[in-house]
Amino acid sequence: MVDTLKRAEKEYHVTLPWYIMTSRENHEDTIQFLEEKEYFGYDKAKVKFFTQGELPLLDTQGKLILGRDKKIKEAANGNGGIYEAIKVNGILEDLKKQEIEWIFINSMDNVLCNFVDPLLVGLTIKQNHKIASKSVAKAEPKERAGVFCKMNGKPKVIEYTELPDEMAEERDENGELVYGELHIMLNLFHRSVLEDLANVKLPYHIAFKKSGYLDKNGEYIEPEEPNVYKFEAFIFDAFTRYDDMTILRVKREEEFAPVKNRTGVDSPETATALYNKYYC
Repeated sequence: MVDTLKRAEKEYHVTLPWYIMTSRENHEDTIQFLEEKEYFGYDKAKVKFFTQGELPLLDTQGKLILGRDKKIKEAANGNGGIYEAIKVNGILEDLKKQEIEWIFINSMDNVLCNFVDPLLVGLTIKQNHKIASKSVAKAEPKERAGVFCKMNGKPKVIEYTELPDEMAEERDENGELVYGELHIMLNLFHRSVLEDLANVKLPYHIAFKKSGYLDKNGEYIEPEEPNVYKFEAFIFDAFTRYDDMTILRVKREEEFAPVKNRTGVDSPETATALYNKYYC
């Protein structure tokens, strides 16, 4: 991320503001890491941190669970929580103060994401849209990422966990996957959109996860299998509130090297190799 910002700084002669959303769990660790690394040479004054909201976890009986601190255990409310978080943490006001009109929002797990892209901004303005996103062609039917489509005439992303196999494997007359346009979590918003979405409640999606808990005897249990339901809002569920958006397909080898697993496919090892191949 910092490399992208520094390249933009060199090319456009401007130091872009960098807002980092953290969770309660990793907030202090994130700040400490960047402090120790001296922000990798980026201007610390241009970096602001803010935390996302949380929601309670439920066990398989629909009951709340307790953490080590004997309080109701909660977890981060998904990347869709960013809309509310930028309001309650004063980020929207900061954007207004600095007269920033276009904001890129991306996840931190794609080391190749090009989130400073005048082409995307220009195309979005030309098409008279307020939202844009980048995509890559799906590598295979069950690739673990959401896909773009239209539902009731509005832009939408279907998460891979919610896409039936039959639809995932459907192909058109040219042999291309019908649902093959991946959402790679690189989104562009006009500030007016973020101001609108800050007051919108998005639907929650359910994920079945592992989480430690206090049992009725006060013993802390670390489960070996998923045991709780986590509720998350997804950033792309806001797309359906708008009539249309810009989608720019980019080359996978240039802009998509995700880190989703510890080893194997989409791991730090493969992402590093792709990054070095493109930039070195």
